This record gives sequence, C-alpha cells and structure tokens, in this order.
Amino acid sequence: MAQNIKLKIAGTDYPMVAPTPEIEEAMRIAAEEINRKYNAYDAKYPDKTPFDKLVIVTLNETVNRVAAQKRMQQLGDEADALQSDLDAYLAGIE
Repeated sequence: MAQNIKLKIAGTDYPMVAPTPEIEEAMRIAAEEINRKYNAYDAKYPDKTPFDKLVIVTLNETVNRVAAQKRMQQLGDEADALQSDLDAYLAGIE
C-alpha cells in the first residue's frame, strides 16, 4: 500500500509517495546519501548556489550508476563466457 512520506533534501521538504515499504526505505536512504554529498559540496563550495551543488551531486551519482551498469554488463558477459566454457567441458566429458 502506498505511503505518503516527506523527505528533506538540501533543506527543502519534498512530499513523496512510496508504493511499498521497501521503496520507502530506499527513498530515505537515497535522501540521506544526497544530503551527505550535498553537505560535503556545501562545505567545499560555499559560494555555489544550492542548485549548482545538487547538479554536481546528480552528475556524480549518474556517472557512478552508468559505470556500475557498464561493469554489470561486463560481469554478465564474463559469466556467459564461463558458462559456455563449462558447458563445452561437460559435453566433452560425456
């Protein structure tokens, strides 16, 4: 059942709807991580606007996601190759 929640990000409250308890937990963890990174940029770049700091957080998180997706694809390809090698080896035994 969907739950109405409020997340505070960079000092602003955002009303959100979490469709499941698991998604709510993920949203809260994500908000904490965003705030942690935002605060680090706030300390490092006090002259930048909140929007600029959130853009930097977003860019960094997106770069990390893209890199993780690429790595997952590589690992999937390696797993497929290993499975093919195993299948060929087992076929040779029989």
